[in-house]
Amino acid sequence: MEIILKQDIPSLGYSNEVVKVKAGYARNFLIPKGMAIVATETNKKILSENLKQKSFKDQKIRKEAETLAKALNGITVRIGAKAAESGKIYGSVNNIQIAEAIKSQYNYDVERKRIIVDGEHIKELGTYTAEIHLHKEIKVVINFEVFAE
Repeated sequence: MEIILKQDIPSLGYSNEVVKVKAGYARNFLIPKGMAIVATETNKKILSENLKQKSFKDQKIRKEAETLAKALNGITVRIGAKAAESGKIYGSVNNIQIAEAIKSQYNYDVERKRIIVDGEHIKELGTYTAEIHLHKEIKVVINFEVFAE
């Protein structure tokens, strides 16, 4: 079944994309939650007209994302955490802490939802990488170091 996504869904696609999914997934989950609509001919025509109107705005957003990507490329963010002597952290480091550290150390605003950490839970001291999805075509990999406070 073809659907038009109304919002970005990480494992499926980006907003205003036409994707094929199983009919049950579309009818029982995506459409009732308002995440997608059925891709009928009328909806496809409306989508193409909306995309024409959004192209100028998208170019501006893409240019801003490229500028931010150049600034973020190769940076290392330091995150302090309380840790035991063995190197285990009390709690874990997540994307919210990474976004706050980028803001405080480099003064760049990065939306926390766009940060994906390699490995789900960071529970030890060390150096890790995170991927930031600034635009659907622009991704930046940053390093972050977790140190004991």
